[in-house]
Amino acid sequence: MSKVDLSAICLRPFKLSDVDDFLLWAGDDEVIKNIRWKTCGSREEAQSFIRDVCIPHPWRRSICLNDRSIGFVSVYPWSGDDRCKADIGYAVAANYWGQGIATKALKIALSQVFIDFPDLLRLQAFADVDNTGSIRVLEKAGFLREGVLRKYTYIKGIIKDLVVFSFLSTDEIPLIH
Repeated sequence: MSKVDLSAICLRPFKLSDVDDFLLWAGDDEVIKNIRWKTCGSREEAQSFIRDVCIPHPWRRSICLNDRSIGFVSVYPWSGDDRCKADIGYAVAANYWGQGIATKALKIALSQVFIDFPDLLRLQAFADVDNTGSIRVLEKAGFLREGVLRKYTYIKGIIKDLVVFSFLSTDEIPLIH
């Protein structure tokens, strides 16, 4: 596959018409292995997930290349006394890995999420200690590595050590190329 023109990458809300593109990456065990979602096994499952989970989500965006869904970025805001923080997660279709797409998508998200959530001061991200690609994406997007959370959570039934990263509302967003 030829190198992607990063200027063609954007974030937008999911649409039901994304179902076929969504299924290409959300149906890929390799893409989904480090996130809590279960792999979508059918077009109907994908359509239900977009309709019932993605569209009503408070901040889930499709990463699009020429308006075709190739991944997602989600922000999960906390509430009450923890409304100052949110978790961020993302994934990109495997055939687009290593091209700077996730990094660009995170930078776009950073430019918008602190506006959309005015109480938000801290955005935090977690990456499996063995997921060097995701760790590199977070570093390149300007997140600060805070440490390793040992035996922190189960993902797909396996207890994981996770690297925790943060980005504060006062941090400078790296330039979006």
